[in-house]
Amino acid sequence: MPTNKKIVLASRPGGDARATLENFSLVELPAPEPGPGQVLVRHDYLSLDPYMRGRMNDSKSYAAAQSLGEAMVGGTVGEVVASNNPKFAVGDKVAGMGGWQLYALDDGAQLRKIEPNGLPVQAWLGVLGMPGVTAWVGVNRIIAPKAGETLAVSAATGAVGSIVGQLAKAAGARTVGIAGGPEKCAYAVEALGFDACVDHRAENFADLLKAAAPDGIDGLFENVGGKCFDAAARRLNDFGRVALCGLVASYQGAESSSLRDLRVVLVRRLKIQGFIVFDHLDLWPKAVAELGALIAQGKLHWRESIAEGIEAAPAAFLGLLEGRNFGKQLVKLR
Repeated sequence: MPTNKKIVLASRPGGDARATLENFSLVELPAPEPGPGQVLVRHDYLSLDPYMRGRMNDSKSYAAAQSLGEAMVGGTVGEVVASNNPKFAVGDKVAGMGGWQLYALDDGAQLRKIEPNGLPVQAWLGVLGMPGVTAWVGVNRIIAPKAGETLAVSAATGAVGSIVGQLAKAAGARTVGIAGGPEKCAYAVEALGFDACVDHRAENFADLLKAAAPDGIDGLFENVGGKCFDAAARRLNDFGRVALCGLVASYQGAESSSLRDLRVVLVRRLKIQGFIVFDHLDLWPKAVAELGALIAQGKLHWRESIAEGIEAAPAAFLGLLEGRNFGKQLVKLR
């Protein structure tokens, strides 16, 4: 059998401490053989996403904590190389949750067959996967922007935020991105079609955001939290809607969002809804179909940051949490 390399959680950061490379270990074992009803998948790409940081802690959340000594959880795309499951044949391209490893066993319950149709297989980890569907649900089911309204999104050039802006623009909204650095802001406007993008690292960030959204903000898709959320929340108009998707600014121990004065929520009659995309599995087929149609029409664009080899996953993940990635962060495994 071939060798399976996997990255396991060796220790927990603990509380709000920062995760480091020392929290991960590389383990090499023979690849497992599939039992009755199982398939063995050889992974092509691994998805790295901010939610993984929360699962490293042993605390109650919307998902179970990552087990010590086990391969880190994560979305994957790959190819079936052995099958004892009649639903899957050797050679099938599949997307699943195979984790940070080269090979994974699966009973087929979480696997989805991929029909590439000319698209790269890793698109099912980004624009046609969890990030794309997250953007679709937040925009269409929570914010529901109307033509002429202003929608703002933090982490505007990330895997989720980049799709949010394009979907809102297609709905006729004015789009304002929040990103880190001039290069990302330029990409948001020039490549993704945002009407404006504000650098949250600028000393006068709040003033720049006010200038970019002079008539206020009607919809806010929040991925970051911290000062990004606080500044944008102060610009919300009456009956503003907030899709609260992530708080990555606080995942490595930084101060979380404040919004301590709830009078703004009452006076402006705001709707703030936290959501997890896996609570909306019934919407995935519709979302993927609409996203795929936009891609076919040349109306949806995305960018990727790709690390090479399973050994590079921990460093790439820590870089993601610090905003060093540009677009969807992936690890190429073969």
